[in-house]
Amino acid sequence: MRVLARALAAVALVLGLLVLGTGSASAHVLPTSTVRLAVGASTVEAEVSVPVSDLEAAAGLDLGDASETAVDAQAAAIDAYLLAHVRPTSDDGRAWSVTAAAPTVTGAGDARTTGLYREVHVLLTLTPPAGAGVRSFDLGYDAVVARVATHTVIVTVASDWSSGQVAAPYEVGTVVRDTVTGTVEPLHVDLGAGSDLRGFTSMVRLGITHIAEGTDHQLFLLTLLLPAPLLLAGRRWGGPVPARRAVARIARTTLAFTLGHSVTLALGALGVPAPQRAVEVLIAVSILVAAVHAVRPVFAGREAVVAAAFGLVHGLAFSATLRELDLSGARLVLSLLGFNLGIELMQLVVVALVLPPLVLLARDGRYREGRTAAAVLVGVAAVGWVLARLGLTNPVADLADGLGTVALPVVAVLWVAALVVLRSARAVSAGPPRRPASSGSAAATTPATPG
Repeated sequence: MRVLARALAAVALVLGLLVLGTGSASAHVLPTSTVRLAVGASTVEAEVSVPVSDLEAAAGLDLGDASETAVDAQAAAIDAYLLAHVRPTSDDGRAWSVTAAAPTVTGAGDARTTGLYREVHVLLTLTPPAGAGVRSFDLGYDAVVARVATHTVIVTVASDWSSGQVAAPYEVGTVVRDTVTGTVEPLHVDLGAGSDLRGFTSMVRLGITHIAEGTDHQLFLLTLLLPAPLLLAGRRWGGPVPARRAVARIARTTLAFTLGHSVTLALGALGVPAPQRAVEVLIAVSILVAAVHAVRPVFAGREAVVAAAFGLVHGLAFSATLRELDLSGARLVLSLLGFNLGIELMQLVVVALVLPPLVLLARDGRYREGRTAAAVLVGVAAVGWVLARLGLTNPVADLADGLGTVALPVVAVLWVAALVVLRSARAVSAGPPRRPASSGSAAATTPATPG
């Protein structure tokens, strides 16, 4: 009986653990909404995201199946509810004005943690009174949390140009309900001092990062470098050119690429529309063309012209980053200058790291095989990108996206190979070592010493 009782107890314990485990695995985190602040020169845009079920419970709305149609039908009521629960004030107590855009709805959540749910998004524009700044204020937000005791509002800064924050959002605080008093204290937002210099330097860093992490932009430039140290021999690439000529050639090409993307970067940032999908496809095509040219001359002598033409395309892709920041006036001008400067600095770093070993390797008879192999690999990656950006997913594109992580090891291998070639060339030019004279001949030519 004791054995049976212990067995039943063990079974009960196991079942209990399984039940608890199942419950914890399917448990959802507390309901949460977010407010993402984009700080401008004279206004603050707040993107509010609220789970549909919590919004219905707090506002007394029925959003049906939470489809876009259902939310559109209640758009006025949703905006009215949020406007009644967002009351920002300056540090001197003066109220800000608030306007709301039309709400939208999307899917959100994770099946393993929060569960899948629908979320309403509304963009609010907060405008301080005359003479008040945007860098210190009380948010005065209590939507949903004033009615749902367990609700939490996470407030983050998505972008703040003056503080140099243009890429990585950070949390500034949370809005919760005091379960004892039942009150919701307003969250004070203090963004500190900002300056144009911080904004400018942040854009320089963003430009550097954009090239450093932009595998396709890097590959286009690197592939143009492959034939730079070579002479044109008929319809083929021949032997090496003098180092000075190779540097001049790539300098012209890089400058032309810079001029091309600078034009469309400015136009795109100013709002000139560009179909981003077509732009991304054309960027992949530019890499494919450069890869073919590296194997067999396609536009020999016209590299600068082609680089300028494709630079126009790459500039349209660059401009998408600036458009997301929604800048204007002096901030836009400084951002264009800083972002462009960052791009050029990173391009110069790439050229400075890669061109010298390529010039040395071009003097080795095996450079042709290496150049061809590299160009073929780049061409395959470009084809994968073209297909993926046309909507045809493929593993080649996925592998190509990870090429940026091997950039530094590849550069290191290039330098090691170049130094080996240089050492071998010096050894050959020095000729065979002189043989020392034999002891016998030395004895014959050395006069005898009298005893």
